Amino acid sequence: MRPALLSAASALAALLTLSGCQTTAPAYAQHAQQQLDAAAQQYRPSGQKPALPVLTAQSSANDYLRFALLNHPQVEAAYANWRATVSQIGPAHSLLDPKLTLEADIAQSLMTLMPGVMFDVMSSGKRAAQGRAAAASAEVAHRQFLATVQVVARRLREAWIELAYAHAAHALHGAAAASVEETIAFAHTGFATGRDAGALSAQYALQDELAEHHAHHAMLGDRLAAARIGFKAALGLLPDATDPPWPAFPLTVEPLPTDSALWQRILTRNPDLAIARALIDQSVAAVAVAEKAGTPDFTVGAMVDVKANPLMVRPAVSLTLPVWRQRLADQIASAQAQHQGAAAQLNAAQLDLAAQFARDLFAVHRADRLLAYVDHTALPNTARFITAADADYQTGRGAPTAISAAHTRQVLLQLERLELLRARADAVTELLYLTADAAPSSFASSHP
Repeated sequence: MRPALLSAASALAALLTLSGCQTTAPAYAQHAQQQLDAAAQQYRPSGQKPALPVLTAQSSANDYLRFALLNHPQVEAAYANWRATVSQIGPAHSLLDPKLTLEADIAQSLMTLMPGVMFDVMSSGKRAAQGRAAAASAEVAHRQFLATVQVVARRLREAWIELAYAHAAHALHGAAAASVEETIAFAHTGFATGRDAGALSAQYALQDELAEHHAHHAMLGDRLAAARIGFKAALGLLPDATDPPWPAFPLTVEPLPTDSALWQRILTRNPDLAIARALIDQSVAAVAVAEKAGTPDFTVGAMVDVKANPLMVRPAVSLTLPVWRQRLADQIASAQAQHQGAAAQLNAAQLDLAAQFARDLFAVHRADRLLAYVDHTALPNTARFITAADADYQTGRGAPTAISAAHTRQVLLQLERLELLRARADAVTELLYLTADAAPSSFASSHP
C-alpha cells in the first residue's frame, strides 16, 4: 500500500474511533441517572423484580402497600417510561453518527473510487440545549412515576376502606338479625302464655324487620365479595389469583396534622403540583432549544481517491443556512406559548387543590363532630334505653317490641357511625395523597 494511502486509511480509522468514544456525561445527565439508580435500589434492584413480601394474618399496612407497589403493573409502566426518558438524554446531547460515503466515476472502466467519511457537527450550545430538554422530559417522567406510586397507594387504601366497611356492616346486620330473632321468640312466648295480647301483631312487625335485616345482610355479603376482588386488584392480583390474607384493620379515627401544616405540605409536596412544575421546566428547556434553531450546523469530511496517482484527497464542508426567519420565529413563539400554558396550568392546579383541600377538611371535621355525638350521647343513651326496656319486660310492664326497637336504634346508630368512619377515612386518604404521604417514604422520598 502506498504511504499516502496508508496515511489516509489511518486517519479515517482514527476519525471513526474518536467518533465512537464516550465522553463524560454532563451534570444534568448524571443527576437524572442518579435519581433513577436510587429508585431502582428500592423498586427494581439489579434490574429485577424483587421477592414480594409474604402476606400473613400478622402483616402490617406497610406490608400490603409494599406488595402493591412492587407488584402493580401501573407502577411498573411508569417506571419503564421514566427509564426510557433517562436513556434518551445521552443521544440528545451527543454528536450525530458519522457517515461513510463512496463515490465513483465509471466510463469504460472504473476511473475513480473515492471512499470517505462525513461528520454532521452541531454546535455545543445546541446539543447542550437538546440534552437539557431531554433531562427536563426525564424529570417529568420521574414526577409521574412518584405520582403513580401515590395513586396506587391511595387506591389500595380506598380498597381497604371498602373491605373494612363491608365486613363490619355485614357483621352488624347479622347481629341485628339474631337480636330480632331472639325478640320474636320472646313475643311468641308472650302470645302463647297470654301475657301480651298484642304480641301477634308485634310478631308481624318483627318478622318484617327480620326480613329487612336478612336482605341487607345478603346484599352486604355480595358487597364484601366485590370488595375482596377490588382489594386484590389494588394489590395487582387478578380475580383468579390466590386470595391474600384479608387485612383485619378496623376503621378508626386517624390523627392528622393541623390544617395549616397540611396546606404547606400540599404546596411543597403535592405530586400533581410537582408534575406541573416539571412541565414548566420542560417548556423552559424547549424555549432554549427553539432559540438555538438559528445556529448553523456543519458537515465536514473527506474522500480519498484510491485510483489516483498521486493520491487525491477531496475535503468536503457544508453549512446549513437558517434563513427562514419566520419559521424560526414561529418555533420560538410556539415554545414560549407552551411555557405560558404550563405556568397557567400550575396556577389552575393550585386553585383546584385549594378547593379539594377545603372539601376534604370539611368531610373530616363533619365526621369528627358527628362521631362525637354518636359516641358520647346517642349510643350511651340507646344502651340505657335497652337496659330499661329489658327491665320493664322482666317485670311485665313492657313489650318485646320496645326491646326490638331499642336494638334496631342501636344498630342504625352503629351503621351511622360506620358510615362516618368510612367518610372520614376516605377524606383522610385523599389528604394523604394531596400531601404525598399515601405511600411509604422509601418509595416516595424524593419531593420537589
